[in-house]
Amino acid sequence: MEATTRSGVEAPHNYTKSSKLAHMQVSVDTLPLQTAKPVETISLDVTGMKCAGCVSVVERQLKSNPGVICAQVNLVTEVAVVEFQAGKVDPAALAEQLTSKGFPSQPRCSQAEDKSHSENNLKLAAKRDRESRDQIWRLVIASVLVLLSTIGHISHWLGIPMLTLLSNIWLHWGLATLALLGPGRQILVDGWRSWWHGAPNMNTLVGLGTFTAYITSCIALFFPQLGWDCFFDEPVMMLGFILLGRTLEQRARRRARASLESLLALQPQVAHLIGKSNPMIPEHTGIKIPVEQVRIGEWLRILPGEKVPVDGELVVGESTVDESMLTGEATPVLKQPGESVWAGTLNQSGVIAIKATRTVSETRLAQIVKLVEDAQAHKAPVQRLADTVAGYFAYGVITISALTFLFWYDFGTKIWPDVLIPITGVADEAMVMPHYPLLLSLKLAISVLVIACPCALGLATPTAILVGTSLGAEQGLLIKGGDILERVQQLDTVVFDKTGTLTTGEPTITDCLPIGELELFGLPEDEGKSVVGDNPAFPASKLLQLAAAVESGTSHPLAVAICHAASQQRLPMLRAQDFYTEPGLGISALVENRLVLLGNQAWLKKQGVTISEIANTQAQILAAKGKTVVYLVADGLLVGMIAAEDVPRADAKETVQRLQELGLRVMLLSGDQPQAAAATAEKLSIAPQDVIAGVLPQGKAEAISQLQTQGRRVAMVGDGINDGPALAQADVGISLHAGTDIALETAGIILMRDCLLDVVKSIELSKSTFSKIRQNLFWAFSYNTLGIPAAAGLLLPGFGIILNPSAAGALMALSSVSVVTNSLLLRRTLKA
Repeated sequence: MEATTRSGVEAPHNYTKSSKLAHMQVSVDTLPLQTAKPVETISLDVTGMKCAGCVSVVERQLKSNPGVICAQVNLVTEVAVVEFQAGKVDPAALAEQLTSKGFPSQPRCSQAEDKSHSENNLKLAAKRDRESRDQIWRLVIASVLVLLSTIGHISHWLGIPMLTLLSNIWLHWGLATLALLGPGRQILVDGWRSWWHGAPNMNTLVGLGTFTAYITSCIALFFPQLGWDCFFDEPVMMLGFILLGRTLEQRARRRARASLESLLALQPQVAHLIGKSNPMIPEHTGIKIPVEQVRIGEWLRILPGEKVPVDGELVVGESTVDESMLTGEATPVLKQPGESVWAGTLNQSGVIAIKATRTVSETRLAQIVKLVEDAQAHKAPVQRLADTVAGYFAYGVITISALTFLFWYDFGTKIWPDVLIPITGVADEAMVMPHYPLLLSLKLAISVLVIACPCALGLATPTAILVGTSLGAEQGLLIKGGDILERVQQLDTVVFDKTGTLTTGEPTITDCLPIGELELFGLPEDEGKSVVGDNPAFPASKLLQLAAAVESGTSHPLAVAICHAASQQRLPMLRAQDFYTEPGLGISALVENRLVLLGNQAWLKKQGVTISEIANTQAQILAAKGKTVVYLVADGLLVGMIAAEDVPRADAKETVQRLQELGLRVMLLSGDQPQAAAATAEKLSIAPQDVIAGVLPQGKAEAISQLQTQGRRVAMVGDGINDGPALAQADVGISLHAGTDIALETAGIILMRDCLLDVVKSIELSKSTFSKIRQNLFWAFSYNTLGIPAAAGLLLPGFGIILNPSAAGALMALSSVSVVTNSLLLRRTLKA
């Protein structure tokens, strides 16, 4: 927020009705029309999704419902976020529809709707733990079957008599049968169910491949006169490799979710309710109640080592509080009566009592969790191609597999008869090619089914976003989604609001210069000369007293500075009434029944006030020093001027330099006088041509728009108070320390700490996360683009290389694991 309002910067956001209306007029273009139907958002917990194809099916099912506007599904978190017209959609009906299609679902209740919200989270975590254990058991059984099958083949190759039993073909038939009915049963059932519902997925492809290999081998076993080879080892190997890959992938997903789950774990489950009389009596430990039942205004007792249950105000006692889990700041903060404490932070040293100021569903922690969850549900636009491909992936792979079989059976073996000669493409007898066109064609078709991996496409974006946004939340950087990450990647300009952003936002009065008309109020003229701070007696006391009376109706930083200076001089507050504010221009009030105006030169001229050349010259001298000057007028006569200085933040210059090193153009946007803005820019090494000054609050969004019309990709950094429209207009809005609800709504990145260097960190985090997304998508597309043709026999005629189904299954498992692992490396990269 621009503190120095009277020189052309913003007026306070809560001054007067006219101020609010002016602010609303700025952002009216960004608001929905009055006739638009209200839009609601719900979240559904959706299970049973295995790949990007499943995600595409779920999204299509949700969007097919009348009234649904948008639906986004996250494969990693297993959550669907649906926007719909109010009153037209029943969340329970949506969940039932998905459940009937093979994706068990249920509405996710918010904390405000369901007091057992935390219990639901615990149940969901328990369910995932159970699924993880089941997955491990399936892998163990599959591994035993693979081991027995491998030993049997080794004994057959080496001719070891003692292991003849393990090389028996009927034993291998049994192993394959057990593999399909045991660890592979879930894959077969889910694949068949998905096919039945018209939504084939990765399990459908794997199921078709393993079942085809099994049936073909059974035909060869039961009808030996056909002369076919049995390859019962293929379904066993395929399922073993696939289950190994899924187990590793599941563990990687859990690691990716760990940061978000740690945020959820910060919320205490109980609070100790105490009375307001004698709250610190040791024997009064309080009544233990669920944290969901805490109401605003109730007093709670917190012992050392306990977490703060809800946001509140400390009323009794003092203690150091560890806020690192919310802000990333490791140093504990001393809290004294009257100061705020936040839910999830850790009380370290003393017994304290707090008064609840927010319920559990409205705490800062709850807002952070919601922002992170919403961010992970928002896809990057670059993911659209992957989603489009995934929607038709299974059908395409099945078609390619069928064409592969037909080609090699009818044409390939006739064009290249040498492919039927026994060779070892990978120096492994298990890779020996079949002797017959039918078996060769079947093996190649099965390999195509198994190697295709829509799962890698589905995991490419959500895993990177999950790790990046969760890591950011740990460091106090809230990034609102994949679309924001992609826009950050395209930025070339960063525009900073001046006061309160690049500067401390705490101006101090440096000069108070009365002009001869002060005798109107009975002040001797010889007292009207001084500079505040140089003379403790403050001869210009009446001028400051008048200014403080006018500014008593506002709360912006300049008003606070003037009132603070008057308070330091112990000047009595004059009676003022009928306040009127014009944002970015000035303020007026009746002081002792006289109309007093305080504002910038342009506004006063519109009021018919004449500014003398001497006063104008003095104001320019002060502005050239980086000071903000406002004029005081009483009953139409100029009576003096006041100058204030707001120094740059300690980390402002380093922030500007680091952004410039990243190749970004750094600009300063201010409503302050051009001379004052230029002086601040010079201190921070911002080029004069990159300073935009004298801009009213409603003009900031227009200034951003003009830069965008020049082809610039713009990030706006502000505090979200009077620059909300500019934050919304920018390609990426970055708000410092989440000061307002406006910031939560309009900014794409919210910095929880009052640290300007976090702007650099947020941009670097966004760029690194989006880089991982592009790497993952490149790998996923490259894997399928190269793997499917190789599995279809592309390398067979020229190089004699064939990918048998078990090798294809191993590569398919590797693709998913590699995508998730690459996303997890983001944490190591950013900590390095």
